[in-house]
Amino acid sequence: MIDSYKFGAVVVDGRRYTSDIIVLPERVIDGWWRKEGHKVCAEDLEEIFNCEPEPQVLIVGTGYYGLVKILPEVKDILGSHGIELVAQPTGEACQTFNKLLRHNLSVGKSEKRVIVGAFHLTC
Repeated sequence: MIDSYKFGAVVVDGRRYTSDIIVLPERVIDGWWRKEGHKVCAEDLEEIFNCEPEPQVLIVGTGYYGLVKILPEVKDILGSHGIELVAQPTGEACQTFNKLLRHNLSVGKSEKRVIVGAFHLTC
């Protein structure tokens, strides 16, 4: 769960991060770096595409002000993998991420979805 978020910092399961992160079911990848800064391309999400189990939902936090853009190629690749994309300013994305994780706690095993997130913490 994401405990808190403010411009430039996020706390996940009690640990504070001050650089962009990817949250996978079993770990957090600190220092998520994008090839083109404020654009997300397919190679920026390699860890997500290689995640086991394969994710069903990707939440992208597009920054405090929502300045990060997701390239059309990413949307196409996610669609071909059957991964739902939710892109929101990071504050909203953190709330959505937690809401979906809480939903997983309230449903049966067959209804749970694998949720992953990629969060830009500034701009």
